[in-house]
Amino acid sequence: MGKDMGKDTGKDFTIGLVVPFATDKVPDEGLQMYPGVRFLPRGVGVRSLTPTGYDSACDAILPAADYLAKQDVDAIMVIGTSLTFYRGSDFHDELMEKLRVATGLPVSTMSQAVVDGLRSFGARRIVVATAYADDVNNRLKGFLTAQGFEVLALEGFGLFGFGEPGSKSEADIIALGSKVCAAAPAAEGLLISCGGLRTLGVAKPLEDRHDIPVVSSTQAAFWAALRLVGESGHVAGRGRLLEPSRAAQSTSAAVH
Repeated sequence: MGKDMGKDTGKDFTIGLVVPFATDKVPDEGLQMYPGVRFLPRGVGVRSLTPTGYDSACDAILPAADYLAKQDVDAIMVIGTSLTFYRGSDFHDELMEKLRVATGLPVSTMSQAVVDGLRSFGARRIVVATAYADDVNNRLKGFLTAQGFEVLALEGFGLFGFGEPGSKSEADIIALGSKVCAAAPAAEGLLISCGGLRTLGVAKPLEDRHDIPVVSSTQAAFWAALRLVGESGHVAGRGRLLEPSRAAQSTSAAVH
């Protein structure tokens, strides 16, 4: 499905992934999006979708990134939206800087990726659908507000268990996305937050239905990861963020 990647462009690169799993595993949807790309994962072991469940994993991000940098990767993406936003916008920005300094590589996080994705559309007034319960949802709203967004409506599935988001079907996610869109017709974009939700097939149906761009955690993170190594991140048929027609657009020219 992905094209112009890896060997197809004559480029040879490896992207390091700090992943929330207890094992060193690449998220399935990333492999589906970019089957020709070489990813090297390093797990940090999120225990639950709660601040307590994130704490030890968050402390393991920098050591994991340092490990990946020593494996000669070309860039590093930290997978896990709530893992990187739950301590707030200032902490996230400090984490990004520490990652850059420690690794000397192009770096980003899943939280930065969704922000970049929304900004690439100039979407400031947004609605949000998540996997999370109230505490994490409130932290997400605070993070997004600090990043310059106006959150018009936000609702989650209320999940706590680390593996639980994977039990939600695309139909479930589309229904929740439609619900928050209906709650705020003036929204300029929809964010679907949680890398554990399987969202590869949900953006296009939601965009067709509500006529606003959809940015979801996993697709945004892998799109941003490819852009770290100078690729476009094209994947046809999976929503506006990944469309080839957006190749010339740059997040640096986005509306903040």
